Amino acid sequence: MRIVIFGGTGFVGLNLAEVLLARGHEVTLCDRAASPPAAQRSLADYGARLKTVQGDISDVDAIDALVAKGCDAIVLGAAITAGDDLERASPARVLEINVMAQIPILQAAIRHNVRRVVNLSSASAYGAAGQRYQMLDEETPCDPVSFYAVSKFTSERSVARHAELFGGDFLNVRLSAVFGPWERAGAVRDTPSHQFQILAAFARGEPAIMPGPGFKDWTYAPDAAEAVAVLIEAERPRHRLYNISSGAAWSALQWGEAFAALHPGLECRLAEPGEKTFIKLHGGDRAPLSVARMADEFGWRARFGCAESAAAMSAWWMQHKEGI
Repeated sequence: MRIVIFGGTGFVGLNLAEVLLARGHEVTLCDRAASPPAAQRSLADYGARLKTVQGDISDVDAIDALVAKGCDAIVLGAAITAGDDLERASPARVLEINVMAQIPILQAAIRHNVRRVVNLSSASAYGAAGQRYQMLDEETPCDPVSFYAVSKFTSERSVARHAELFGGDFLNVRLSAVFGPWERAGAVRDTPSHQFQILAAFARGEPAIMPGPGFKDWTYAPDAAEAVAVLIEAERPRHRLYNISSGAAWSALQWGEAFAALHPGLECRLAEPGEKTFIKLHGGDRAPLSVARMADEFGWRARFGCAESAAAMSAWWMQHKEGI
């Protein structure tokens, strides 16, 4: 298949590109930023099957021209992943990029008969419901609170409404607490995962001192990418919304300890009373996402738990430490 990933040089986009290329597809990454040099080197062997187009997601004419060249699937992955500070500074920008900028892409997909569109949403769409339920499935009523959560939930409804009006084959996926290769902080992402912050401390030669355990249903990025690839390739999905998660909660502290055990001299621990830590635990605790729908329909389950992802990330880190 020919697949265009908007936001393709971002964290999740690069993981998805790696998986899709390995499965034999042709991938075009569309993003304002170039891929990190390490990612360019890592993906160089795919040659002409990988293309990168630098451009702004708000350039409607350029988007239409790109889609008009022909593609089988589009992934809507461009987003501002905003915490409180970024929401205070740019609430309108969060809504503009995460919702409004998708509309010209959806309309181009309809005009040019793109077979499938997959919108990468977030578990944040469940919002306050995450504190009221023990498990969150796709039928759980959402109660988004933050501008980011509101924007992701609204993007889902916009995608679904376009499909209802025009008959497009559009899917939404809610990604839960993704971490792993190619993650980086930046102007459009001020909520790096706990694992990224742990590795950043290690890269500075410091112990990773945690203000709390950081329990979530953490999802290793290659697992999330495999699930999205399954949905892109599926002939006739039975649903229009799917959770993507490891399906089980464990702590970032436990992960950091497992990673440190593979590298003598590294330390990850809880802060002592009054001890300063630079690691921030973004977002409160919430119930894990149910992955029964993905498992029942496609047989998909995450391959990487806490120990497995720590070992895999350790091997990746040894190759790409300069990227942290």
